[in-house]
Amino acid sequence: MTSFKLNYETVKSGILPPISLSLHESYTTAIYSDTDMQAELIDTLLHNGEITVFNRKEGLYDRLTVMDNVTFYHKWFGCSIPLPEILVMFELQMCAKKRLRKCSQSEIARVYYAKYFMMDTHPMVFQEPIHGVDIKTINTFINMLKKITDNKTPALILVSNIEHALLLSDVAYKLQEKGLQKLEVDTGEKDKSIPEAESAATLSTAKLFKIPAKIDDKVILFDPMEIDYIESQEGKAMIVINHESFSLDSTLAEIEKKLEVYGFYRCHRSYIVNLQKVREIITWSKNIYSLRVDNQVKSTIPLSRTKIQGIQDMFNLK
Repeated sequence: MTSFKLNYETVKSGILPPISLSLHESYTTAIYSDTDMQAELIDTLLHNGEITVFNRKEGLYDRLTVMDNVTFYHKWFGCSIPLPEILVMFELQMCAKKRLRKCSQSEIARVYYAKYFMMDTHPMVFQEPIHGVDIKTINTFINMLKKITDNKTPALILVSNIEHALLLSDVAYKLQEKGLQKLEVDTGEKDKSIPEAESAATLSTAKLFKIPAKIDDKVILFDPMEIDYIESQEGKAMIVINHESFSLDSTLAEIEKKLEVYGFYRCHRSYIVNLQKVREIITWSKNIYSLRVDNQVKSTIPLSRTKIQGIQDMFNLK
């Protein structure tokens, strides 16, 4: 298989800008955008006629068991991988006898993954593939992506969640009115611009300090302990509190120096996390990590491979 080229001029609605993007066979690509832009992109892809977009919305049989669904598609698509191996690959062996209508959302998602994998299309395009599913199911999807790229099939992930874009892809883009902008995906290499001693600053009591953020023509002052994490968007830092974002007139590097003393940690090139809000460290099967934040929406943010040791040291984990 070879790479696949997406090349579209502006569509009639004017929402979608011109797109030119190569999907490479050896890695996964993600496009992050708002839902309106995503819908327009999907409509354009479908009108192309050569692309199927997998969206977990139709094509399964609710009255049949998980096994019956997988067996049917295994035969229909002529899959060469033995059926028992497919069930294990997608963590379906324990629910194989359960009727689909009685399955959880995560179990149903894994049945969809199995179906899509056995279809063996080129390229493979997924819309919001891990939205609303559990950790085991996310892990299963990541394993599937690895097998897809091992089979030299280009894969494209369409998401409206930037954390999902960074978690699932090797190369990620943000789609907006002015076009595609490449997101900074952590490669695992250390950031030489930040000395190791400085990045592991000791937590201590600090003076009264507020973070100013802009909302329209107002300036709001945030207590550092209110903040869940801070992410970089187009070179600017954005405060995130329960998935609400507030713009800062600072870069991530500038705000990092101010917040280290309050227990904030640069866990990824594009993220600074409030360590007091970290509830869980998640290890994915792709040798990548995430931090789950203890807020209302249970946010997950990327953790660089080079930063995992620092996190473990700070929490005295062995």
